[in-house]
Amino acid sequence: QVQLVESGGGVVQAGGSLRLSCAASGRTFSIYNMAWFRQASGKEREFVGAISWSGGRTAYADSVKGRFTISRDNAKNTVYLQMNGLEPEDTAVYYCATDNRPLSSVAVTRESYPYWGQGTQVTVSS
Repeated sequence: QVQLVESGGGVVQAGGSLRLSCAASGRTFSIYNMAWFRQASGKEREFVGAISWSGGRTAYADSVKGRFTISRDNAKNTVYLQMNGLEPEDTAVYYCATDNRPLSSVAVTRESYPYWGQGTQVTVSS
C-alpha cells in the first residue's frame, strides 16, 4: 500500500522560504515519478512541479519557475519542494503525489498521479 506523508508546511512572511518534504513508503520509491500539487481555498488543485524517477528531469508550473525547486533522495524515499520568494498567492494546501508507471517520463497532469498524500498547509502573509 502506497503511503505519502507531507511535512514542513507553516506560516511565513512574503519573501520567505519553506521546504516541504514527502516521505513515501509501501513500494520501491526510486522507479516512480513524484509531483507536487497545490489547492488554494475555493480553487482547483493545480500542478506545481514534478521530478522523474531518477531525479534527472524536472518540470514546473510557470507561476513557480525560478522560485521553487523539486528534488528527491532515493536513499531516503523522500521528495522535497524548496520554496523561495514566497508570495501570498502561494498560500494553499500542498500535496505530494506519485504515479504508477515505473521508469516512465514525467507527467504534469493531475490524472497521471493516482496516489496522494494528505497535504500540508502553506500560508504566506503579506
